[in-house]
Amino acid sequence: MHKWMLTWNLQNLFSGLYLHAIFLFGSVRVVYSDCTPEQLAAIMNCSRHERHTRNYDYMEGGDVRIRQLFSRTQWFLTIDDNGNISGTQDPTNCHSILEIRTVSEGGILAIKGVKSQYYISMNKAGQLQGKRIYNENCNFKEIFLENYFNAYSSAKWTKNGKAMFIALSQKGRPMRGKKTRREHIASHFIPMKCREEERRVD
Repeated sequence: MHKWMLTWNLQNLFSGLYLHAIFLFGSVRVVYSDCTPEQLAAIMNCSRHERHTRNYDYMEGGDVRIRQLFSRTQWFLTIDDNGNISGTQDPTNCHSILEIRTVSEGGILAIKGVKSQYYISMNKAGQLQGKRIYNENCNFKEIFLENYFNAYSSAKWTKNGKAMFIALSQKGRPMRGKKTRREHIASHFIPMKCREEERRVD
């Protein structure tokens, strides 16, 4: 009886992993289809999903990661030189390269554009803004979802007791936090690792 249950559970596990792999391939393929060879090369160097962060080891000692955040709505999160936050479908866009720094225990972090040097912040109304100077509005809680995406909620503000998330709409526009939910795909992101030599911030 125990042997049959173990075999059945393993079959379900492998089936689930297979379906998840197909979904991730399909999600990123939408972006790949319109890219030049140079852009494709950059994507391949920046598209490694950061599974190891689930160990929570990086939360100790103020760890800093250089990543791109790819939304489940098919956009890379960007912060431009004026502090404007939006999405781009160009994986080589220098404003999509972000510094993600752990600021306290419990997965609290700050996200800053490497080129623009603006932090992402969320005000009381749930509006996303770029800030030159770091403050408490720049703190977000990184949440690991069951579907292997991550979500980022304001560590300071809520709306009627509900968390407010960083989110990009289907058109690549930042959404107000009060309209976001943990289960919405607009709030789901994959952190993608970039090689040192591919950090185009000039």
